[in-house]
Amino acid sequence: MDSDKKSLSERDICTKYITPAIVQTAGWDLHTQIREEVTFTAGRVYVRGKLVTRGESKRADYILSYKPNLKIAVIEAKDNNHSVGSGMQQALKYAEMLDIPFVYSSNGDAFLEHDNTVTSGMITREIPLDKFPTPAELWQRYCKWRNIDDELQPIVTQSYYDDGSGKSPRYYQQIAINRTVEAIAKGENRILLVMATGTGKTFTAFQIIWRLWKSKTKTRILFLADRNILIDQTKTNDFKPFGSAMTKITKRQVDKSYEIYLALYQGVSGTEEAKNIYKQFSRGFFDLIVIDECHRGSAADDSAWREILEYFSAATQIGLTATPKETKEVSNIDYFGEPIYIYSLKQGIEDGFLAPYKVVRIDIDKDLEGWQPAPGELDKYYQLIEDKLYTHKDINRTLVLENRDILVAKKITEFLKATNRFDKTIVFCEDIDHAERMRCALINENSDLVSQNRKYIMRITGDDEQGKAELDNFILPESSYPVIVTTSKLMTTGIDAQTCKLIVLDKNIGSMTEFKQIIGRGTRINEEFDKTYFTIIDFKKATKKFDDPDFDGEPVQIYEPKTGESPVPPDDDDGSTDNGNNIDDLPEKSGQKRVKFVPVDVDVNIISERTLYRSKDGKLITESIKDYTRKTVQQEFTTLDKFLRRWNAAEQKQAIIQELNEQGILLEALAQEVGKDFDPFDLICHVAFDQPALSRKERAKKVRQRDYFHKYSEKARAVIDGLLDKYADEGIENIENINDLRVQPFDKIGTPIEIVNLFGNKQKYLEALQELKNQLYMAS
Repeated sequence: MDSDKKSLSERDICTKYITPAIVQTAGWDLHTQIREEVTFTAGRVYVRGKLVTRGESKRADYILSYKPNLKIAVIEAKDNNHSVGSGMQQALKYAEMLDIPFVYSSNGDAFLEHDNTVTSGMITREIPLDKFPTPAELWQRYCKWRNIDDELQPIVTQSYYDDGSGKSPRYYQQIAINRTVEAIAKGENRILLVMATGTGKTFTAFQIIWRLWKSKTKTRILFLADRNILIDQTKTNDFKPFGSAMTKITKRQVDKSYEIYLALYQGVSGTEEAKNIYKQFSRGFFDLIVIDECHRGSAADDSAWREILEYFSAATQIGLTATPKETKEVSNIDYFGEPIYIYSLKQGIEDGFLAPYKVVRIDIDKDLEGWQPAPGELDKYYQLIEDKLYTHKDINRTLVLENRDILVAKKITEFLKATNRFDKTIVFCEDIDHAERMRCALINENSDLVSQNRKYIMRITGDDEQGKAELDNFILPESSYPVIVTTSKLMTTGIDAQTCKLIVLDKNIGSMTEFKQIIGRGTRINEEFDKTYFTIIDFKKATKKFDDPDFDGEPVQIYEPKTGESPVPPDDDDGSTDNGNNIDDLPEKSGQKRVKFVPVDVDVNIISERTLYRSKDGKLITESIKDYTRKTVQQEFTTLDKFLRRWNAAEQKQAIIQELNEQGILLEALAQEVGKDFDPFDLICHVAFDQPALSRKERAKKVRQRDYFHKYSEKARAVIDGLLDKYADEGIENIENINDLRVQPFDKIGTPIEIVNLFGNKQKYLEALQELKNQLYMAS
C-alpha cells in the first residue's frame, strides 16, 4: 500500500487522503468552506526592453474559511515522497500574506500544524489524518485569539456583498475589510487604511460599509470625498447595490430620510456659517463617516475637513488614503492612529495587481545650469527682466523659455512616434499657463493627428469647462480621444486612468505625497487594452524621489538618453553606473498673479544622460539585458556545471525556460541582442558563463553527423529528422509537446497516434524524444 502511495501525484494525495480527512472526518463543507488550488496574486509583470511577461502567481493548495469572508486556515500539500512538514515553509509564507492564523502541511500520512494564535507552549504539532480540527474548533480558537465574544460574532461573521458573479474581494482587500470590521465591532472609532492607488480603496470601503450596515452595527453613513467625479463614480459603480437607501447631497439640499449619504466636502461646508449645511444634521446623526483621500487635509486643524469631522466626533471615522500625510502641520496618524492595514505600491507591483514602470530621465541645460539675463534685458513683452540667476525652480513659474516648451514637446512626440501615438498620456505642468503653452507646443508637433481630430491633445485644468468635460472620455478605455492631456493639479489624484501608458513630469514636485499620487495615475493594469506597464518621462529630476526611503515602489528601469538619442529606452546600455497637499488648479486671484518673464530666443539643449535600471535591492545601476541575465543566472546557478546538471536532468526544458522568465529574464529579448538562432541553453551558457554558443542549426547538424538514429525504422527516422528541422527553425520548446505532431511536416507521415506507434507506444516515443534532446546537448 505504501509503495502505491509513493507513486501518487500531489493532486492524487489531495483527492484520496487530504480532502476526505477534512470533509468526512473533520466536517468541513466542501462547497462553502473549502477552496482548492486558490490563486491569490496575479503574477508580477516583468519588463525587459519592449517585451513583457508575467511571473508565476501565488497559489495555495487549500484555503479553509469559517464563513466566505473569514479565511482561517491554509494547507500546503506534497506528494508522499516528501515528509509531512515539507510544505510548511511555503504555507507559512502564504499564511502571513493572507493574514491566516492556522497553517498546515501534509503528504497524505498526517498533518503538521503551526498555530499562530499560540504565544507560548506548543506552536507546532503533528496531527493524524483523522484528527484534523473541525470548523467549530478552529473558530473557537480564532475568537479567543481575536477577543471576539458571542455578542460580536454576528458583526464579524456578516458576509460581504455578493452580486452572484463569483467575484470576491482580493486577498488584501479582504484583510483590510476584516480588520476594520473587527476593530469597529470592538469599539475602535478612528481607523486609517493605507492602500496604494489602483488597489480598490472605494470597493474596499463599500464592502466595509455593507457589512456594518447589513449587520445593523452602523445605520447612517456619510462618505466624504473632495472631487465631484469621485462621488459620481462611487455612486454609479461600487456603491450601486445600496440602491434607494443612498443619496448624493447636491445643491446644498438635505433630506434626512436616507441611510447612506455621499457628499463633496466643499458641498457641505464653507467659509460662511450659512454654507455649513452639514450642521443641519444633528451631531449624532451619522454613526459612521468614511473619508476618501484623507491625506488631502482632513487632519489639519484649520481645514474644512477637520471641522466636519469634529462636528460628528461621536461617529466612527475611517480614513482612506494611498499616501498618509505626515508633516508638522498635518498628521493623519496623529488623528486616526497607526494604520490598521497597509497595502503598498511595492506589494501591489510584486503581486501583479499594479503596473511596473520605466523612467526616461531627460536633463535640460538651463534647468541644471540656470539662466541669467544680460543687464537691462527686456523680454518679448518689453518687461525689464529682473537681474538674477534663474534656477530650475523658477522655470515655468517666473521664467518662460519658449524654446524649452518646443524641446519638451518634441521629446514627448518622439517617444510616442517610436511606441504608439495613441497611448493615453498625461503631461503634468507647473501651472495653468504652462499647461496651455504645452498644449500649443504639442499641437504643433502633432498637427497631422490634431487636424484629424482636435481632441487628440487637450488641456484639462480647473478653469477650463471644455477640458474638464473631456475628463471622462480620457479615463474611459474604450474612448480614443483625448489622447494627450496637459494639466497642473486637477489630475494628480482620484483619476482612474486605466489605460494611461505615459506620464510626463515637467513640474517641480516638492511633496512626496503629490509625487506618489501622480505616479499612481499610471499604476492600473488593463490587459484587455494592452496596458501592463507604463513609462515616466521626467524633465525635472522628480524621480530622484525613488531614492527616498519613503517611496516604496521601485521602477524597473531608469533611462537617461544621450544627446540626439531617442527617448525610447533601448533594450540595453553601456554598463556604466550611477550611484503635499493639492487643490484643483484654478485661475490666480486678481492682484496675486505672478510676474512671468519671457526672454527672446534662448537656446535650450539636452545634456548629461545615462541609462539606469532599478535592481532588486533598490539601488540604481546601469544594466543591460545581458548584465541582468548574467547576474540572475549566476545567483541561481553558481557554476556552469550546476546549470548543465539542472538542464540535462530536466525532462521538459520548457520548465527551466519558464523559471527564467519568472525571474525577469526575457529570452526573446536576449536572443534579439545576442543572436536569434541561439536557443535558451546557448543564450544562458554564452551570456552567463562565457561559453561559445552554437546556433540551433549547428546543433541539429552535429546530431545528424552522429547518425545515432539508424536503429529506427525508415518512417520513425523521418519523424526524428522532422523534429530536428523543427528544433533548428523554432527551438527546443516546440518539439517537447506531443501536440506538435499534428502540424507540418508530421501530418504527412500520419496522425499523432500513428506516429507514436512507429516507435512502439507513447512511452517509447517519449524515450526517443528524450534521447534526441540528450543528443542535442551531448557536447555540453
